[in-house]
Amino acid sequence: MAESNLQVAVRLRPFNAREKSRNATLIIEMEGSTTKITHPDDKYPVKKFTFDYSYWSFDGYREREDGYLEPEESRYADQLRVFKDLGAGILENAWKGFNCSLFAYGQTGSGKSYSMVGYNQNKGVIPTACEQLFKDIEERQQTDDKDRQNEYQVSVSMLEIYNETVKDLLNLSSFKKGGLKVREHPIKGFYAENLQISPVSSYADIEARISEGTRNRTLASTNMNATSSRAHTIVAINFVQKGVNDSGKNMTKTSVVNLVDLAGSERADSTGATGDRLKEGSMINMSLSCLGNCVKAVADIQAGKSKTRVPFRDSVLTRLLKNALGGNSKTVMIAALSPADINYDETLSTLRFADRAKSIKTMAVVNESPTDRLIREMKGEIDRLQGLLQTQSITPASVIQGISPEKVEEMKKQQEEELKRNEEEMENMKRTWEQRLENEKQESERKLSEERNRQEAKKTIPHLWNLNEDPVLTGMVVHFTPPGNNTIGNTDNTNIVIKGLGILQEHARIENSENSKIFVVCSNQSSKVLVNGKEVTSEKVEMHHNDRLLFGTNQLYVFHHPQDAARRIKEGEDVEKVSFDSAQEEIAQNKGFDMGKTGKSSDEILLQEDLIQVMPMLNEANAMSEELDMKMYYEIALISPQARGLKDGRTEVHIKAKNLMNGSEVLWIKNNFIDRKFVMEEIYQKYFEEGEDDADVLAARIGYPFQIDKEADMMIGTCYLYLQSLCYLMDFADKLTVRNYRGEECGMVDVEVFPLDPTSGAPMIDECVDEPNQLMKKPLHFSIKINKLLGLQLKYKQVWCKYRYFFEEDWNTSNSVKAEINPDITFEKTFKVSAVSKELLNEFNSTPIAIQVWGKQKNAKVDEKRMGMSTRELLALETGATVYGAGDVKKQAAITTTTIHDGVREDHGEIVIRLQAELSKSVLAKEKAQKINAETEKTNANLRRKMDISYSKLELIRKVVKEAKAKEEETILTETLNSIVTPS
Repeated sequence: MAESNLQVAVRLRPFNAREKSRNATLIIEMEGSTTKITHPDDKYPVKKFTFDYSYWSFDGYREREDGYLEPEESRYADQLRVFKDLGAGILENAWKGFNCSLFAYGQTGSGKSYSMVGYNQNKGVIPTACEQLFKDIEERQQTDDKDRQNEYQVSVSMLEIYNETVKDLLNLSSFKKGGLKVREHPIKGFYAENLQISPVSSYADIEARISEGTRNRTLASTNMNATSSRAHTIVAINFVQKGVNDSGKNMTKTSVVNLVDLAGSERADSTGATGDRLKEGSMINMSLSCLGNCVKAVADIQAGKSKTRVPFRDSVLTRLLKNALGGNSKTVMIAALSPADINYDETLSTLRFADRAKSIKTMAVVNESPTDRLIREMKGEIDRLQGLLQTQSITPASVIQGISPEKVEEMKKQQEEELKRNEEEMENMKRTWEQRLENEKQESERKLSEERNRQEAKKTIPHLWNLNEDPVLTGMVVHFTPPGNNTIGNTDNTNIVIKGLGILQEHARIENSENSKIFVVCSNQSSKVLVNGKEVTSEKVEMHHNDRLLFGTNQLYVFHHPQDAARRIKEGEDVEKVSFDSAQEEIAQNKGFDMGKTGKSSDEILLQEDLIQVMPMLNEANAMSEELDMKMYYEIALISPQARGLKDGRTEVHIKAKNLMNGSEVLWIKNNFIDRKFVMEEIYQKYFEEGEDDADVLAARIGYPFQIDKEADMMIGTCYLYLQSLCYLMDFADKLTVRNYRGEECGMVDVEVFPLDPTSGAPMIDECVDEPNQLMKKPLHFSIKINKLLGLQLKYKQVWCKYRYFFEEDWNTSNSVKAEINPDITFEKTFKVSAVSKELLNEFNSTPIAIQVWGKQKNAKVDEKRMGMSTRELLALETGATVYGAGDVKKQAAITTTTIHDGVREDHGEIVIRLQAELSKSVLAKEKAQKINAETEKTNANLRRKMDISYSKLELIRKVVKEAKAKEEETILTETLNSIVTPS
């Protein structure tokens, strides 16, 4: 038994394009094995961490002619150095018979895949280790003593954990409901039942299996609307050495090398998925949270806290990694770091996780035992299970006390499955390795032949290749479009089968005229197809090399035209490189968002990135709502920092969720929506796996994650109050216009501001000053009074106001009052300044106070006419689109020309007439609202005119007082200031 600490390395990548465009600054420094991280604000102390290896790969390199990045400075860590330090040790331990684990941890985009897999000549640890393993095997076979009869067996498996479900990426049948079951063996520990383990004879075979698994992973993620950055992938290489030892016994030495690519670590804590939200739904974050808990618990136990419980059983990931975290394994972790200040929190979190992990000790043992004994033990296990099954078949279930017949039956089924698996394993042990390889050879050759043919075909035949937010999954799906008509749809009846949100049975077709002219055309009026961000309507659109196509809501492809590409290269044209982000930017640009980079601030570029992230998610959420008939609609809302009550900051992306049945609305922050969207995916999968009567699906129709809360709070709008009058100790009164996030008027706030006597606390009447500087270092007391709200819609049950005063974090919030058109608020707040500063006067002059108006929406009654309408029809009313009919959602039947309304079947013409009537009502309502707004504007103009007169009179009074003081004359005002300034 060999005790060793978990080996931990951290690696820093260069700035990526996103970080460069935002002028990011470097926050990481490395000295030897020490890594330092500096807070962007420089007001917090530098944090230091020490690891086994701190790899600097940020700069100090050059690119060779073959594309390999080699060191130009001694501190640069290239791929070869990382392999020598980490991968070579893993191989050495595998030859000794130890189990080994290598897993990469870090936020999405931090460089995990580069270290693990790499690209082109810059091969990562996995391909280099696999290549070296087969080279070592070949050398051993040439030098081994033939009398030892040594045999070396290598096999590979690949699985994915997504939403606590295990899928065999080399076996598509495992993608069915529930995935693979995780069992526990008394010696081997936890394992995935029925996981396919494929024998391989070369690194090319392993590479082919990993490519096959990645392709299956891509298809599954798009078909089921999953997200790769929230999935964990485990590639297991099983290495078996058989031969005769010095005593003449047949011995078997076994090593399992687990190569684990964990999901993006930032998902666990930066999406708002904490507390109640985590409890409400998503299991996606559970794995990483449990992994962190297990690492901490194991470290605590080894530090002497013996009563600590390690929660390995709390998630699928931690069960399968139990050996790697304190069990029978030599374990290495690579923590990938981002160098940019904008990722400070995520990078610090990664460093802290790695720091905890380095203290873990594992107890690895050599997995070696006589081959004959293994066979005897396996036969004994089979006999034991057969005896148990025979006993249970003779003994009635009722005699087993305390266990229900159903439980007994389940136990019997598990024993039968275990017996079958053990019999298969024993049969494999009896078969020679050559026999097993031969059985796999034909299938492998067939797949390799298909792959070679596919690669050759890509050189001459136009085709589509997929874009994915995960670069590893980009280009893994290819659909050829040879001459002729190529139909696209979600059934096997079409030439190109694409499944996913918004894909119809007959969705589109690509017309190829002998590779000279190629067009895409929608097969159905309800089909959604975008070409280069622009929607394809009734006219067919000619396609060219590198065109971007979006089918449905999330099926994004690039069109490759070999002949067109060759022509462009010949003519010296630049062929642009297409990425997932650039394609999403293009879609956003065509929807009216400014996605240009020239002259943009870092905040504006960050807003663009948020839009790129949220827009495809929003489309998917709306598509899921429509397909599951959730009666909800979601749209983007851009909220300025001032509207959020902040002095400065950046505009943030929010999501407005609207109930299409009763019109209730609510704004969700971006992270709240993202968390909800991933839970929506879970509900969507359950709908198709379990049916519409599934408990979670039924719950989602009335609650989380699709629906908004009943009587939800909604920010009605914001108005802005300037305090300039206080610079002259003058009072101010006005009716301020309230506008919503779209800039539309939605009411007014009757507000007044007046200075107070610091001694008596009474309003000051005749104490105005000539210059603001006269107030410097003097006390200033004043009140802000909100009297009432004006012109509110009658859709709220309660209303209230709130605002933040300068330099304060807390909100000043009025009482909630019963909502009316013009409700009285009467909310007064007094503020006391001990000594006026220049900074305060500047704030009074330049920065307004944002007064937010909030309302609790009524639980509105549903319009009876909407009761029988589908989400698709309701969306047509909401957006003004034309309804072409509704098919069966679950089967995604072809769109028909009839639908049902109020229990009556209508043809297309009747639908149009009904929608026109609805639209006419909307137009009338809009005209009425415009009339009210015009009257309000007129009233507001009169109020402003009166205020101008008041200010003129106040200015006159100020001059009179100033002149009197200059002449040392006494001034006597026989009327109050309010009566003087009141216009006639």
